[in-house]
Amino acid sequence: MNRARIRVILLALALLAAPSAQARRERAAGVVLDRIAYYRAQTWHWQELMGLARTPSSRAAWRRTDTRFRSRVLQGWRHRAALVWTWARRPSFQRAWLCIHEGEGAWHSNTGNGYYGGLQMDLEFQHSYAPRFLLRRGTADRWTPLEQMWVAERARRSGRGFYPWPNTARACGLI
Repeated sequence: MNRARIRVILLALALLAAPSAQARRERAAGVVLDRIAYYRAQTWHWQELMGLARTPSSRAAWRRTDTRFRSRVLQGWRHRAALVWTWARRPSFQRAWLCIHEGEGAWHSNTGNGYYGGLQMDLEFQHSYAPRFLLRRGTADRWTPLEQMWVAERARRSGRGFYPWPNTARACGLI
């Protein structure tokens, strides 16, 4: 009799400790919303760095509780993030930036001379072409090589060309 009573008590405790269906749904919804936010942030990060307009977001997934709708929103942001990343990982003139890098310094160099990163960008340059990035991530020596190339590409597209790197660009045959 004691064993039977103990089993009933243990079963009741197990049922009380098990998450309810509602709790499981809420947790799953939270995970989906977290994934939407992650892919949206990744998309916006690379769009900003490449100088593109942000994909607009209505934040409807946070207002609507329909799981099918949220899944479609997640799928849309995941798709956009993949497209933007595919484009971002091959910047225009990538070979030119790599050639300039060979004559400038290591990607994560901060030698104390006022120039940072593999393309040796000064603070004014970083502030002009990636101000938000400079505020959030710090100087170019803390950026990935791809991010540094995109900031340099933004400067090139603005009309400066390769002239911020006169010696190495000349050695690479770019000016």
